[in-house]
Amino acid sequence: MKSMTCKQLGGACDKVFQANTFEEIATLSKDHGAEMFKIGDKAHLEAMNKMRELMHTPGAMEKWYAERKKMFDAL
Repeated sequence: MKSMTCKQLGGACDKVFQANTFEEIATLSKDHGAEMFKIGDKAHLEAMNKMRELMHTPGAMEKWYAERKKMFDAL
C-alpha cells in the first residue's frame, strides 16, 4: 500500500490517501475533491480552479497524470 497527500495531487490539504494503485489514489482524491466542493471549502475550490485553468492547455491532463503516476510508482 502506498500513500499520497491531497497536496501532492494538486489539492489544498494534507489529507493522506492510501491505495495499492495510482488509479485507486486518483479515485480517492476525486471523491475528496467532490466532498470539498460540496461543502464549499475555499482552499480546495481555489486549487480546483488552478487545475481547471491548467487543463485548458492541450496535453496538460495527460502530462499531469503521468507525472503523478510516476511519483506514485517511485514510492
